[in-house]
Amino acid sequence: MIESRLNYVMCPGAARAVPGGEDGVNQHRVGYWEWNQTGQVDHPHVIVCVHGLTRQGRDFDVLAQALSHHARVICPDIAGRGQSDWLADPMAYGVPQYAFDMLVLLTQVHAQYPIAQLDWVGTSMGGLIGMAVAGTPDLALPVPIRRLLLNDVGPRLEWSALQRIGTYVGESPRFASVEEGAAWLRVQSADFGPHTDAQWLALSGPMLRPGPEGGFVLHYDPKIAVPMQGMTQEQVAQGEALLWNLYDAITAQTLVLRGAKSDLLTAKTVQEMAQRGPKAHSATLEGVGHAPTLVQPEQVALVKEFLFR
Repeated sequence: MIESRLNYVMCPGAARAVPGGEDGVNQHRVGYWEWNQTGQVDHPHVIVCVHGLTRQGRDFDVLAQALSHHARVICPDIAGRGQSDWLADPMAYGVPQYAFDMLVLLTQVHAQYPIAQLDWVGTSMGGLIGMAVAGTPDLALPVPIRRLLLNDVGPRLEWSALQRIGTYVGESPRFASVEEGAAWLRVQSADFGPHTDAQWLALSGPMLRPGPEGGFVLHYDPKIAVPMQGMTQEQVAQGEALLWNLYDAITAQTLVLRGAKSDLLTAKTVQEMAQRGPKAHSATLEGVGHAPTLVQPEQVALVKEFLFR
């Protein structure tokens, strides 16, 4: 039997209070979903699966169930999303805060049951966080990251794709039902590739929460969009230099998955990633853009092959 449990860790950085309350002390709560087989809660092999910009940890339900036959799987809700607190300072929504939160989380996980082997699966933003964690040599990880899977992301992010993403991040639509919300999300996420109705509803349910005025709204803090607002192409270029520095410092065995239709990660960037730093291997997924959901059996098989071969 495979079980998932919702756990929490307290991280530095003030949370925004619920309506009518007061801002909290200089801490925020990060939720994470933990998957393992009954009787294997202390498995020494830990795999962290980290979601994209507007998503949440339940994106990995299908993958986590498959991986949890062989490991302890941790799927966090990054701050501002899912079951995690919203931050008091919107400008804190960025990779530095997220990477530090993941360090705190891994410290707690390691204290519960020692980690002997650590792997990372990161989709889009989750891959950027993974590069920051794996590419910072003096970071006090319990153990080094052994294998790093970057799902449709790399050190170079195409400006046109960032502009496209910026057009919908931070929207606050309200839906009469989960099904209506799922239909809206399906249009917004057409690049994720083909999914059955059942698969899409399973992916979309955790993306919605009851709205304060009835109906359903998106799970995340609309202010996660604030750091992107006003972002310039020059700033993106400066950030790219930093990301390449992080990437070049990675020692983990690295695999890049790229959606063949991706506008965020180009084939040229993947080629460069194969020639420097950890010299990543790569696989291209046909019929998919940004970003593969890692739900389809062939995608799950790719991940398992990389992590367990």
